[in-house]
Order: sequence, then C-alpha cells, then structure tokens
Amino acid sequence: MTSEFDRRTLSGEVSFEGVGIHSGVVCRAVARSGSDGIAFSSGDERIAAVAGNVTETKNTTTLGSIGMVEHIMAALAALEITDAEIEVVGPELPILDGSAKEYLEGLRAVGSEALGSKRQVHIFSRVNVQGDGEELIGISAGTGRWRFDWERSGYWPGPLSFEAQLPEDFETEIAPARTFCHESDIPLIKAAGLGKGGNEHNTLVVGADGYRTECRFTDEPARHKLLDLIGDLMLSQVPPRFLNVVGERSGHRLNVAASARLAEVCTWED
Repeated sequence: MTSEFDRRTLSGEVSFEGVGIHSGVVCRAVARSGSDGIAFSSGDERIAAVAGNVTETKNTTTLGSIGMVEHIMAALAALEITDAEIEVVGPELPILDGSAKEYLEGLRAVGSEALGSKRQVHIFSRVNVQGDGEELIGISAGTGRWRFDWERSGYWPGPLSFEAQLPEDFETEIAPARTFCHESDIPLIKAAGLGKGGNEHNTLVVGADGYRTECRFTDEPARHKLLDLIGDLMLSQVPPRFLNVVGERSGHRLNVAASARLAEVCTWED
C-alpha cells in the first residue's frame, strides 16, 4: 500500500519548561522549524528521532542522552509534523502535566506549513513483534485505527482496552491521559533514583483497589499506553493515519523494536 503526504514543519518557535519526571530538575525544550526530519539536540549533540538512535527504554524513551521524548513525539505525530528541531536543556524533556496535552496545544499554537514537497511511503508487509510473556504489537497499512489492551496480571483494575481513530481522536481522547505508576512500585522507583519529579498532578497512581490520585478517564492507563505507542512508532516516520495498530501490554522497549521493524518494511520517495 502506497500513501502520499505533505512534509510539514513548524511555522514558529515554542518553548516548554518544567520539572523532569525522573531527574526532578527544571528542564526546557524549544521546538522550531526544521527540514531534515525530526531531531533533538542538547549542547553539541544532535540526534535524529529514529529507532536506531534510541539508547534506553526503561521507564521512558531516550534518544542519545535526551530522555522522555515520547510525549512530544506523539503530539508531533497527531499534528502530522514531519520535520522539526527540538533543543533540550536538561537531561530530559519536561513532564508538564504528565500527558501530551500541553505539547499538543503549544505546537498547534505556532502553526505549521508545508515544506514544498511530498513523501510517498510504501508499506510492504505486516509487522508483528512479540515481547516477553503476553506483550505484542501488530501493525499493518491501514486507515488510522489504533487500539491498546492493557493489564498487569494480579493488579487492579484488571483488563482495560481503548480504541481510537487517528489523528482525529488524539486531542480529546488520548492527549490528556497522564503517565501512571503502581503504588507498590513507588519504593522501587525511588530506590532506582527515578521519579524525583513525580507528583499528584503529573502522575496517576494506581492502588490495590482504586486510583490514589484523581483520574481523567476510568481507563486512563490504557489511553496513556496508547499515547506512548503513538510517540514511539513516530520514530518510524510513518504518520499514524496510514497505519492500523494493536498493542497489547507493550512498553517502550517493544514499541521501539516495532518502530525499527516498521521502518525496515517501508520504502520512501520524496
């Protein structure tokens, strides 16, 4: 299946500032126009946003030395921005409210424009990747139907599933869903030196029998896992409207592996 789309970049510059979810330090990200794909930079380091440049997938997706790229990548995917430069001050992008909502609003406010050329992508075959246990991701050429099935066996609330049409449903149904953690995991997270910037505003805490912080959706974990999957699969450079995707219990490691495999089965024409 061959699909054609405009290459688009930002019309202006927008900055985001706030605490980093893992480092606990104030971080800043400045997004501006670009013409060579999506890339992140920090000091003299510039890293193209492709799966091959991912260096860490534990609790976040890290490109080079820059962590927490998945939320802004999901917002860029929803807005169909194919080219942008994102400068980061600090070890990670700010967590903001824990979702992609503020990234989406900020990027959309500056507007976008066509780069004057189109790209064609041909997806040759279906992608299926299997992780440990019941983790899996299935991807095919399609019409933007995405679904995520989430469950942590033995933990409340049991199975959750959320399905959406992209990019249409992203703003209201996916972007506001925040990062989450299980209450029982908090001591382990702290012991690992992570989660220093987490609080009741940017993190949904899942307890043994209910949410310990106020939820935005009763199925918020499934929606946020879908948000992460959208951001990670944007590393393949394929706009989400051209894919049908099902994720089951996957995390960043499997998401990035699926993005790498998807890029392998695509051919491009500019």
